[in-house]
Amino acid sequence: MKRSGSADLPLHYGYVPQWLAERMAKLGLAVVETIVLDYGKDEVLRRLSDPFWFQSLGAVMGMDWHSSGITTSVMGALKRAVNPHSKDLGIYICGGKGKYSKQTPDELLKISERTGMDGNYLVKCSKLSAKVDNTAIQDGFQLYTHNFILSDSGKWTVVQQGMSDRSSTARRYHWHSESLTSFVDDPHTSIYGQNNGYILNMADKQASGSRAGVMQIAGENPDTMLKEINKLVMPSHHDVQAKDVDLKRLGSVLWLAHEKQPADFEELLLLQGLGPRTLQSLALVSEVIHGTPSRFKDPARFSFAHGGKDGHPFPVPTKVYDETISTLQNAIYKAKLGSAEKNEAIKRLTTIAQNAEKDFIPNANFDQVIENERNNSYKYGGRTVFGKAKPPVQQQLKLF
Repeated sequence: MKRSGSADLPLHYGYVPQWLAERMAKLGLAVVETIVLDYGKDEVLRRLSDPFWFQSLGAVMGMDWHSSGITTSVMGALKRAVNPHSKDLGIYICGGKGKYSKQTPDELLKISERTGMDGNYLVKCSKLSAKVDNTAIQDGFQLYTHNFILSDSGKWTVVQQGMSDRSSTARRYHWHSESLTSFVDDPHTSIYGQNNGYILNMADKQASGSRAGVMQIAGENPDTMLKEINKLVMPSHHDVQAKDVDLKRLGSVLWLAHEKQPADFEELLLLQGLGPRTLQSLALVSEVIHGTPSRFKDPARFSFAHGGKDGHPFPVPTKVYDETISTLQNAIYKAKLGSAEKNEAIKRLTTIAQNAEKDFIPNANFDQVIENERNNSYKYGGRTVFGKAKPPVQQQLKLF
């Protein structure tokens, strides 16, 4: 069985501006395409079932690194971008938030008609996963979003989220068919949510006695269930603080991008022409694509790729974002034509950054790094939901 866990997700009621939504869709598609090219379509499902990786993907896309909004915005962006290419990628994304979640059964049946998969079974899986998280586990969270991600190999992942008005938090639940043996035997790969004390979890193996009593009344025999492990607690503070990131890992990426130039690395010659700020973003995106599961314990670190829509840790650098997307799209295009050199160069970015970590000692002032990004944000087309970034006051005065 895969590990499971829980984490706090503060509720956010903001919106995703169009200029960011479009970029999220493009970057999401590029990430998915690259994973399919290098690791296969079923690896996309495995990644999405990992809550730590999912949160990191949302952060690298420019969403608020710790909030509940990552779930609906990331899945919405992926659905818009991936589904037009489903036939080629072999991946289909169904469901969504609110009324769209109720369309999941119809979407699965239509896909099964085109692919020959067992639609009724897939609908059953979708409904049971929602029923377990909404009814079998009475933790005070009411489901409001349900996404069913399917590959044409028949494997699937569910990402769904519940909300608690009382605690102003959300809980995200992840399922993965590859590790599923029973819908009532600790079925989750992970549960994200705030610990609010004791809950009624009729899907926990320790509840077998209670289930036995309930099912005896109903005249049925109960199955056994799984428990959640491996908790991740997301903080309530909106700003990114030094304690939220692995400074050694983040520092090595900043060093690679800003202290060393691509020309200094034979492996990166194919990436010449990229500025240091784009190289910083590309290195973090490369890790989201190629990094191992153990490297996603600090999702906040990935917000240093493209900032956040609310300005934390800094405004979204749209020019850098566009250059990152363009570089990935170009690498994918060439790889499909049989020339994978650029794609391999992007992949090696992760290895180079990891090698740099071995002897790297963090010495930069974390707050100064963020201040630097904010001061230079206007140069990179920085934007937030509040507007475009402007030059610092002292630099504005020099213009007159």
